[in-house]
Amino acid sequence: MFIFVKFFSALLLFPLNLLLLAALGLLLQRRWHRAVWLTWTALALLFMFSTRVGTMLLTAPLEVQNPALSVIPSTAQAIIVLGGGRQSNAPEYGNRDMPGYAALARLQYAAHLHRASGLPILVTGGKPDGSTESEAAVMARSLHDDFGVATRWLEQASDTTADNARLSVPILRNAGVQHVLLVTDAMHMPRAVRSFRAQGIEVIPAPTVFFSGERFTFNDLLPGGDGLRRSNYALHEWIGLLWYALRPAADKSR
Repeated sequence: MFIFVKFFSALLLFPLNLLLLAALGLLLQRRWHRAVWLTWTALALLFMFSTRVGTMLLTAPLEVQNPALSVIPSTAQAIIVLGGGRQSNAPEYGNRDMPGYAALARLQYAAHLHRASGLPILVTGGKPDGSTESEAAVMARSLHDDFGVATRWLEQASDTTADNARLSVPILRNAGVQHVLLVTDAMHMPRAVRSFRAQGIEVIPAPTVFFSGERFTFNDLLPGGDGLRRSNYALHEWIGLLWYALRPAADKSR
């Protein structure tokens, strides 16, 4: 299922979706000369969404939904940190798996919130890529080794955001926790909040990594791999939200 989802997602996400559109325009051009506009449109969109200015069209509407946390509410009882991928077999760490850049940013902010509040932390993430060690275990080790913060609970069986919520909430309920700070990227937060609230828990969004709040420079008008990566991430979130809207039960189960 993981491989199927990755393959299907690749067809819908940048750059393959636009490359396929460009190829379609070239194929149709043989029978319909004006079909070449599909190719030029695809190339123009690829250029636009490879720039930071273009990425803002996709990222900003997601990030403004949950502003940065200014004050930690007194009702909060725990901190949940969602997995964000891994760097596998890191040679500089003895070939151990380490948190990926997204997960590391989330852990850094969770550690900051923990020091400010003393709230216990739950990390959630399974083995969607077939690794022997769960993302939760990798995150808990990083919290301890890199930030000097202990992890209270680990949820190690989830493969998706919906799984993160479905499998984490019972752990928290058994500990008497009903109000939580939810830590993930600002772009991912709308989908994450929906998934956790669908499980009946009170969620206080604590987003991190705000791309749309960065200062603009001239380089933001130029296309690059980083711009395309951000656009791809945002498009993935928009597709996920659409999936939840079409299938309301999708954020309650696998």
